[in-house]
Amino acid sequence: MGMEDYAVVLDFLPHGHPEDERPIYKKEPLILALGEKFLTLMEIVPKPGVEFKPHDRIYIGKDDRDKIKYIKRRISYKDLSSAAKSELPFVIDKLVTKNESHFVEFFNKAGAISTRLHSLELIPGIGKKLMWEILDERRKKPFESFEDIANRIKALPDPKKLIVKRIIIELEEEDVRFGKAKYKLFVSPPPSRRGR
Repeated sequence: MGMEDYAVVLDFLPHGHPEDERPIYKKEPLILALGEKFLTLMEIVPKPGVEFKPHDRIYIGKDDRDKIKYIKRRISYKDLSSAAKSELPFVIDKLVTKNESHFVEFFNKAGAISTRLHSLELIPGIGKKLMWEILDERRKKPFESFEDIANRIKALPDPKKLIVKRIIIELEEEDVRFGKAKYKLFVSPPPSRRGR
C-alpha cells in the first residue's frame, strides 16, 4: 500500500495541541489533517512561519515539501480538536465529490464479506432488500454516477451522503474490533511515516 501524497487541513494549531502538557516553548505548531487517498487522520508539523486554514490542500509526499517539516504521527478520531471534528464531514464530502468515480465503482463492484453479510450492507441505510435492488440494477448496467444511482434506486436519493456517513463511522470507530465497524470499506491507513 502506498503513502499519502496530499492531505486536507482540518485544523491549524499555531501553539500546538491544547492537551499537550509540555511547556509552551517546547510545543510546535500543528496541523490536524485528513489524507486524500487513504483517509488517514494525522498530525503534521509545518515549517516555521507558515500558517494554514481549514480545507487547505497540502503536499506531504516524498518529494520536496515547501510548507511541511514532517508528518508527526497517525492519529485517531479522539485525538482531533473539536474544530477539526466539526470540519471533518465537510472535508470528507469534498473528497467524495472529487473522487466520485471511485465511490460509484464501489456500488458496481462491492461483494459479499461472508455468507450472511454483503459489503453494501455496511453503508448506513442499506439493508437486504435495498442491497438486492442495487445488485439487480448493476447487473443490467453499471452505475455511472451518484445521480445515476439515485435515479435508478429510488430508496437511495443521496448515495454520496451515505458514503460520507460511512467514512465518518469508520474514522470514529477506528478502534472497534467487533460488529460492522470492524470492516473498513474506505478508510485504509497507509504505513506509519513517523518523523519523516
